[in-house]
Amino acid sequence: MLNTAARLFPGTFPAISRGVLRTLQVNLGYRCNQQCQHCHVNAGPNRRESMQADTVDAVIEVLRGGHIRTLDLTGGAPEMNPHFRRLVTAARELGVAVIDRCNLTILEVPEQAGLAEFLAAQGVEVVASLPCYLRENVDGQRGKGVFEGSLAGLRRLNALGYGRPGSGLVLNLVYNPTGPFLPPPQAALESDYRIRLAEHGVTFNQLLTITNMPIQRFGSMLASRGEFDSYLTLLKQAHQDSNLDSVMCRSLVSVDWQGWVYDCDFNQMLDMPLRWRGRRLHLRDLDPELLCGAGIAVADHCYGCTAGQGSSCGGALA
Repeated sequence: MLNTAARLFPGTFPAISRGVLRTLQVNLGYRCNQQCQHCHVNAGPNRRESMQADTVDAVIEVLRGGHIRTLDLTGGAPEMNPHFRRLVTAARELGVAVIDRCNLTILEVPEQAGLAEFLAAQGVEVVASLPCYLRENVDGQRGKGVFEGSLAGLRRLNALGYGRPGSGLVLNLVYNPTGPFLPPPQAALESDYRIRLAEHGVTFNQLLTITNMPIQRFGSMLASRGEFDSYLTLLKQAHQDSNLDSVMCRSLVSVDWQGWVYDCDFNQMLDMPLRWRGRRLHLRDLDPELLCGAGIAVADHCYGCTAGQGSSCGGALA
C-alpha cells in the first residue's frame, strides 16, 4: 500500500479550535470480517490490533465523569472486540447513548450469535455501512456477496424493530462514494435509497453521506491510479467556510485501541495525536473540561469534511 500522508502536510486548511466535548469515539480495533476499498482504517480479517480489558475499563471511567453524552464505537468491526458487549452495557447503565458503526454482515457471522438482539435490548443506535443500493456497486467496493449479506443484516434488524416508526430503535445507513467524487445531496439520495431498498423489504431512519478521505487504503488507490492530486484539488475547490462551525472534531475526540487520544478518527489513522501542554494525551489523563478552546490538529485531508455539503460521522453538515 502506498503511503500518501506526506502529500497532506503542511497543508492550507484553516485553523480551528474545540468546543464542548460531548462525544467519545472509540476504535475498538482494526480487525474486520470485510476488507473494503474505501476503508480509511485499512481494516481487515488479518489485523490483530484490539483494545484490551484495562483500556476498556479506562473508557468506562471517562464515561462515569458525566461529561460524555454519546459513546461512538467503531473499528474495524467493533463487535469483534471481546469486550464490546461489556462496554455497551456499562455505558447504557450510565445513561450514555451508544452508537455502533456496523458493517451489517457481522450480524450473520456465527460467532456473533445474538448480536442484533443484544443491540436492540440495549437501545443501541446502529449506523450501518451500505455504500449503494445496487448489488454490483456494493460488491465491487466491499467484496463479493456483501450486498446480500447486508440485506440479511438489515432484515434482521428490521424484524427487531430497528428503522420502524415508534420503536425507538434507530437504524441509519451510510453512503460512501465508490470513486474520487463528492457524495450527492443527502436528502435526494436518501429518497432513492428508500425506494430501492423497499423493493427488498428494508426500511431505515436516515441516510448519512460521508466523503471518502484521501488516506490509507483509499488514498493509496488514488495514488496508484494517478488521481490523488486531482481528488485533493476537488476537495479544496469545494471547501465551504460555513461547514467549519459544524465539523465533528469540535465536539468529539477519537480514541485508538491503545487508549491514545486524537482530534478525529482520520487524524488517528495519520498518527496525528491530540497533544495537551506539549505531550501526547492518553485516555487516562483526559479531562473534557480542559480541552474546550484548544486548537485542533489539521492538514489537507480535513477538506474532506468541509467540501460541498460537508461531511462528518453524522452525515452531511449543510
